[in-house]
Amino acid sequence: MDILAAIKREERKLEKQLGKLNQQLSGVRAAAKALGGSAEREVVGVKKRVLSAAGRAAIAKAARKRWAKVRKEAKKAVRVSP
Repeated sequence: MDILAAIKREERKLEKQLGKLNQQLSGVRAAAKALGGSAEREVVGVKKRVLSAAGRAAIAKAARKRWAKVRKEAKKAVRVSP
């Protein structure tokens, strides 16, 4: 039963923290409203970087070249081994 009691204590502690954070958030929103800003705006994420088709093709070509080199070295190592 000690585990259950510990979970209940933790729940009460988190509820208190949530209450405090909600109070702080409402204070920040009130301050923003008083200053004329909107605190209701959504958080804007980082814009996703776009790669052109030519850029993707160049990267793919370079990757194929690297892998061809790796395969060539592997074949060379197999022939030398026996």
